[in-house]
Amino acid sequence: MPLVVVAVALAIWLALRIVLWLDVGPAALTLRQSATAFAVGTLFDLVTLGYLIAPLLLFAALMPDRWRGRRASAIGRQALFVFIVGSLLFGAVAEYVFWVEFTTRFNFIAIDYLIYTSEVIDNIRQSYPLPVILAGIAALAMAIAWLISRYVVFSSAPLGWKRRLAIGAAAILLPAASYVVASIDQMNGAGNEHALELSGNGFFTLAGAMRRNELDYDHFYQTIPQDEADSILAGQGVARMPLSKTVQMKDDVHEPEELGTFTRNPKNVVLITVESLSAEFLGAYGGKKGLTPRLDALAAGGLKFENAYATGTRTVRGLEALSLGTPPIPGQAILRRPNNDHLMTIGQFLSTQGFEPFFFYGGYGYFDNMNAYFDGNDYTVVDRTDFPKESIPSANVWGVADEALFANVLRVLDGPGSRHKQFFAHIMTTSNHRPFTYPDGRIDIRSPGGRDGGVKYTDFAIGQFIDQARSKPWFNDTLFVIVADHCAAVAGNTKLPVARYRIPLIFYAPDMLKPGVFPKIVSQIDVPPTLLDLLHAGGDDNFFGDSIFENEAREGRSFISNYQELGYYKRGLLTVLLPKQKAEAFRIDPVTYAASPAALDPVLLKETIAYYQTASRAFKRNALRNPDYRAPADAAHAASASR
Repeated sequence: MPLVVVAVALAIWLALRIVLWLDVGPAALTLRQSATAFAVGTLFDLVTLGYLIAPLLLFAALMPDRWRGRRASAIGRQALFVFIVGSLLFGAVAEYVFWVEFTTRFNFIAIDYLIYTSEVIDNIRQSYPLPVILAGIAALAMAIAWLISRYVVFSSAPLGWKRRLAIGAAAILLPAASYVVASIDQMNGAGNEHALELSGNGFFTLAGAMRRNELDYDHFYQTIPQDEADSILAGQGVARMPLSKTVQMKDDVHEPEELGTFTRNPKNVVLITVESLSAEFLGAYGGKKGLTPRLDALAAGGLKFENAYATGTRTVRGLEALSLGTPPIPGQAILRRPNNDHLMTIGQFLSTQGFEPFFFYGGYGYFDNMNAYFDGNDYTVVDRTDFPKESIPSANVWGVADEALFANVLRVLDGPGSRHKQFFAHIMTTSNHRPFTYPDGRIDIRSPGGRDGGVKYTDFAIGQFIDQARSKPWFNDTLFVIVADHCAAVAGNTKLPVARYRIPLIFYAPDMLKPGVFPKIVSQIDVPPTLLDLLHAGGDDNFFGDSIFENEAREGRSFISNYQELGYYKRGLLTVLLPKQKAEAFRIDPVTYAASPAALDPVLLKETIAYYQTASRAFKRNALRNPDYRAPADAAHAASASR
């Protein structure tokens, strides 16, 4: 049986690789890149089988001869074979579904999805005909088993001790050899990221993601002396470091001349983080489909940031950047890590200065640890469990329709306890996410409307929210900020395709902000200090991000990552830090965003290292925490010492 399983697995994985290759489009790869992807892919398939086949070999070596000839044993072998083939087919289908969403093999995101099994299964059930797919897999598995049984008979003959020894040795040596000869770092796309992903094996990359869930910066990446990093960051305006010295939390307040094109300070901020909203979807950013008439109007009537970039490819990365203002450290986002409470977030600073910070989410906030993170950092958390049932016209596994989310935002902001306080409302939408369902009759695309429908419905919901907010007494004193958490697609021909990180960023406050376009490169991490500056509140110098209007003369730069590759985009050059202390650079075309290999700029390389090294060490050493906060153990120790 083991050899037959190997042959079937190789056939299924080859068929999957062909399907994924066709999905990418053969024209996107050169003949050499395609050949490399299939050749390296076959090697990874064999290496993966070295692990997967070991239990079968071990079972065969240990199975007593008296069991081998029994009818029950023969039936069991056939049933086991059908189960194995069905599992391989299920894995292939799961990989295809994952590929459609992310254009990658299984990675960190798949690990997250295994943790939130209920939400993921419900999402697949709402997006695909799951019973039909499972029935089809079962039928195909049985058909394959039946076809093979016509030509291959699994042996029930007794095994001598020499054969048992050989089979047992193979069960040990094959996975050991696989471990020695291959790692995911050997995936090769001959310079094309699509081909690189095609060259992998989903089971292998999933195991690799499990092993690399947490990446220690100092172990895997280039470093420089911390005092040198501190000096570099000081030159870039990062004021609350250095790590090499004891620093105090800064609480300076800037004067109104740093307001850019604002005529006065806003009193409140509504920060709308839109799920998966690539800049290319908006007409204001060059989109041609007409999906965003309301957002386009807001961009025309407000301040449009022409070159804003997300820090990562997941919602948690966007929320991390927009609340904590730190570059994306390797491995998991800070939202998902232990000891992420009482950090110096925008909510923490505002809560001590008379503002009421909120985090509104249309889904269940336990997903991705959002509720725990924001609650632990001085926000009042409101998610779908707090929404009255009558306020929800429709919902799916990811969240309520965006219009229901915004209606409940207005309900809370107008509540008796919030009427006399300045507020900071951070809103996270969900409708622009598979399965892309929403109430019918709102837009001219029926639900479920795919990505186009999700974008257009979210645009409708935001426009309706702004219309309803105009009647509120706080509207003229409120700055509305519209930004994406990340782009809808992240794959490209390079590890970090810059175009796939470009997002919309719009400031809208018609009573205090002149319309215009801001051309300089900005990052999501620049939003928190900028908002503190605009609110005339203290704390903006405690972030790695730049207060945009305070430092308009400083060169723009952005930070982009994908958990392992850490990018720094500045002066048209993308500098990328990789594991094993590697680094590379790409020249980015300012119009097409095409990337071409370039020589490393030593100055930019050190800036890149300084930011990422210091951010990673700062979190690890609790230097991102409010210095006034004491962990319970520390507080108990201090109390004991004072007695």
